[in-house]
Amino acid sequence: MTDGEKRGQNVRKLRPRLSVGFILARRFTLCAFANFVDVLRLSADEGDRSRPILCGWRVLSATMEPIVSSSGIAVHPEERLGDPTLFDYLVVVGGLIDEIPNLSPEYTHYLQRAAAAGVPLVGVCTGAFILHRAGLLNGYRCCVSWFHHADFLEQFDGLRPVSDQIFIVDRDRLTCSGGASSAHLAAWLVDRHVGRAQARKSLHIMIIDDALRAEKPQPGIPLDLTTDDPLVKKALLLMQQTIDTPLSVAETAHRLGVSRRRLERHFQQAVGMAPTLACKIMRLEHAEFLLCQCDQSVTEIAAATGFCDSSHFVRAFRERCGMTPAAFRRTHTSVGA
Repeated sequence: MTDGEKRGQNVRKLRPRLSVGFILARRFTLCAFANFVDVLRLSADEGDRSRPILCGWRVLSATMEPIVSSSGIAVHPEERLGDPTLFDYLVVVGGLIDEIPNLSPEYTHYLQRAAAAGVPLVGVCTGAFILHRAGLLNGYRCCVSWFHHADFLEQFDGLRPVSDQIFIVDRDRLTCSGGASSAHLAAWLVDRHVGRAQARKSLHIMIIDDALRAEKPQPGIPLDLTTDDPLVKKALLLMQQTIDTPLSVAETAHRLGVSRRRLERHFQQAVGMAPTLACKIMRLEHAEFLLCQCDQSVTEIAAATGFCDSSHFVRAFRERCGMTPAAFRRTHTSVGA
């Protein structure tokens, strides 16, 4: 009898309201895992005493060897793979794309056994890739980070990932883009199984204003700029990294080691527009996100998205959205202007 099966016999009658088993891929994303666990931890007890009373969580392993994250920090598993029905959910935390094929077949078989038993499966970060490789996302919608959208399309046929939401719940499959969104998915589970007050408490202690709904957009590169062109992808990432101080097309091309003409040609072929327009769209979509998610003034948001002054920002925003930033904020959120 495995450790997990023994534990199941001993505590089955004392199970918390929400019990989660974690499977960590090699080079998993530490922040996505930590955010998910901390929401459970802070929801499980009064204050931040961390006793697993209302929520329980365990890191599972086929070998019990330490699992090294993408940052180099290792996590020690707590029990071997056993009976998956001991858990309300099994959460697969992915990380670096190149490590996904290296996951032991024992985990794949365990997840398939869990699915057959009706245990809901959760894919965090590139955990969705792992679930799909195991044949467990066929017929389901799944959420993938905008950063990995093109990678998913390249590796898998027959499934269109969603990259404009922070997480998706489709029956007994739950997926999220990773990072901070894993805290919001965990809070959704706590809200459902433990209570809304506990979910909100955990997020507030973590200095997260409040739970975001699944359909909230991911901050990142707009989907209409998604491309497989390596040069354009690098340029878009550079634009995002300098969104508050936009580079000229010439400077962007210089940093990428190509001519301006070549960069403009690749953009036209890949996304049907010039680099300047692509950068402007990215900045305005980020402004939409800020208007909905924070209480910064229009002037502050203009500066944060690289506009020289608020009047220029308002004109550009109205041209794209058909309304002023203040009107957009009133229409899309309760945050005051």
